[in-house]
Amino acid sequence: MIPASSRDITTNHIVRIGSQPIALAAATLLLIVVGVAAIALWRAYTGTSPELDRVAAARQLQARAAQASEQLVEKTKGLEATQQESIDQLQVVQDQLQTVKRLLSAQQAEAKRLSEQISGLTEAIDGLRQSFASAQAPEASGSASQRNKSIRTRARATNNAHRRHAKSRG
Repeated sequence: MIPASSRDITTNHIVRIGSQPIALAAATLLLIVVGVAAIALWRAYTGTSPELDRVAAARQLQARAAQASEQLVEKTKGLEATQQESIDQLQVVQDQLQTVKRLLSAQQAEAKRLSEQISGLTEAIDGLRQSFASAQAPEASGSASQRNKSIRTRARATNNAHRRHAKSRG
């Protein structure tokens, strides 16, 4: 017999396995079943299951998302309320501004009316002054001539009295 090398033995073994595909498939299936059973036993023994952990994590994420959504809705409602309050306040301010504008217009109209009245009164006073000044001018000249006449009359009377007095003495 020829001594067989390790290479020849490996090749013969592969050739022999390759000639029995059913046995090879059965052995592979048996290894897979044993592996799955080992994993199932390990999970059952330790009490942890990645699938359950994933489900719990997914539920927790859903709960957090729901909570975040509720908070977002509450904040949105708060912003809407604040916005509505701001709109209401702005409307009140606009109403007040319109009232102030109306009052200002009324005051300006009143001031204009009073200014026109004052102008009218000023014109009337100026007219009265001119009328009074023109009336006093003839009276002043007339009373000056009367005053002069009166002075002359008194002077004559005084002169006549002095003459009479002088005649009676002398």
